[in-house]
Amino acid sequence: MTQALHLKQIQDFKNQGFLTGLPVFSAVEMDKINQELANILNLLKPGESTKEIREWHETSRFLFDICMDTRILDYVESLLGTDFYMWASNFFIKESRSTETVGWHQDAYYWPLHPVESATVWLAFDDVDEGNGAMQVIPSSHGHGMVEHHRTNRADDSVLSLQADVSQFDLGTVVSIPLKRGSISIHDDKLLHTSPANPSNRRRAGFTIRYSPNRVKCDLKINPHFRVFPARGETCQINPLGEIPMRRYGRLFRQHQSIEESGKERETGFWTRQKR
Repeated sequence: MTQALHLKQIQDFKNQGFLTGLPVFSAVEMDKINQELANILNLLKPGESTKEIREWHETSRFLFDICMDTRILDYVESLLGTDFYMWASNFFIKESRSTETVGWHQDAYYWPLHPVESATVWLAFDDVDEGNGAMQVIPSSHGHGMVEHHRTNRADDSVLSLQADVSQFDLGTVVSIPLKRGSISIHDDKLLHTSPANPSNRRRAGFTIRYSPNRVKCDLKINPHFRVFPARGETCQINPLGEIPMRRYGRLFRQHQSIEESGKERETGFWTRQKR
């Protein structure tokens, strides 16, 4: 088993639900990556949001290679074990002076995955700090399990339509997650997190990558498009495998299917079933 993380870091992740400031790409590498990002952005239609760049690792070798970078996988292996797969990616780009916010939520609430034990890598394409909308977390909130989420009509929250009930938590413990470009944070799928607007003159671009142990299975009735890419160890046998993309830059045309997007969170009470 690869030990890219110290035992204290692994314990901190278990206790706090996140790690931050893990170096991956050098400044030279990030210069090239950001240059290539322009080719991905050019695939968007006029007026289309960058949030549409979701699971494009299935069609873009450029993004697939980032998701499968051995340095990132080494960190993830230290936390998830020797057998895991990659299954999702998404850009969260807040341009300068953006008023968009992301409400409090748990990633796992949106995913039809069981058991709940996945991890999200957040790769900074830019320097990220409190001035340009860094992610904020409630440390150790993952230890409380899944919390209720309610529909929100906030006009400035154009990323998520559900927000977690954080009334039981002390918001005085909230911490921001600053990152230098080329570095990553990793957080547990049950960790409560949010992000404010970006009032600065600087872009805040982050790329999330999702990984799960091989024992985690997707409910294909909710997300029939789910595809996994073996990252380390044995090949996952319980989920459909994806095909490695051949094109350097390619976009994905597909209706996304999270629990919330599919409507299953209301129709089937997915999380009620999972709690039993």
